Order: sequence, then C-alpha cells, then structure tokens
Amino acid sequence: MLRMSRITDYGIVLLTHLAADEAAEQVHNARELAARAGLPLPVVSKILKTLTREGFLLSQRGIKGGYALARRPEEITVASVIDALEGPIALTDCGTELHGACERESRCAVRQPWQRINREVRRALEQVRLSDLVQGSDACATPPAFLAITDLAPAPPSGAPAE
Repeated sequence: MLRMSRITDYGIVLLTHLAADEAAEQVHNARELAARAGLPLPVVSKILKTLTREGFLLSQRGIKGGYALARRPEEITVASVIDALEGPIALTDCGTELHGACERESRCAVRQPWQRINREVRRALEQVRLSDLVQGSDACATPPAFLAITDLAPAPPSGAPAE
C-alpha cells in the first residue's frame, strides 16, 4: 500500500484544526492542539516546529502564546504541506524529475510515464487547499473538480447495449 507518512497526515490534521479557527484569529498551544486532535504531544510539538520553520505557521511565545496560520487556508495547498513534511511528491524513485534517483534510470522504459503520473498526482494535490479540508466550509460544499463524479448511472449488464 502506498501512503504518506503519519507525520504528514498529522500535520494536515493539525493545520485543518487551525484553519477551522482561522476566522477568529485564535492562537492555539501545542497541548491544546494535541488534545483536540487526539495525538501525542511530543509528535505534535515536532510537527508544529517543522510547519513554523517551513512558513505555514506563526509562533507566538509567552503565556498566551501558541500557533496560528501564517497564511489564509485558501493559500495553502495539500501538495505544499506534503512537500514540506515529506519532500518531493513521488510514487516511485524514477517518478521524480531528479537525475540519479534510480540506478536503472538510463535503461528504464517506464521512467517518463512515471514522471507524467507524478506530475498529474501533484497537479491534483495542488488543487486541494486547506480550506477544502475544513469541515463546514463553503469549499467543502463543492469538491474540487478532479473529485467530481460524472456518471452515477450503474454500468449496463454485460452483453446489454450501452445507452
């Protein structure tokens, strides 16, 4: 099974919690975010520090300190969060645009198709904004275009003529 790391998954969860309160311009500390998301505090602290260093969060010290989004949720893409927490998005080593990522690249027949697939996956993830993930937002009412289901009619039985 191919999947992103738990750290990235948790990072996106934490950002959505912050985005849900973004209009109120609230600052949340790591302990509060950990409890709210049901995640271990040490992991949350590590992720928040990384997201701050990568420019997604603002950190405020002091008794009323904590974290807040550095940008509006509409300006943060899922692709950019994955890049910050995992590195470049690639389904395979040969799918990256980096030369030398795979020892077989000079004789690989599927390198270019994988690069195309990776570009399409990235393009899809760039269309999903943090605001799309916040439950109850207007963005959630209309899913991104690539998620739209175009044909809800069941497939005709085999051998039956298609309409």
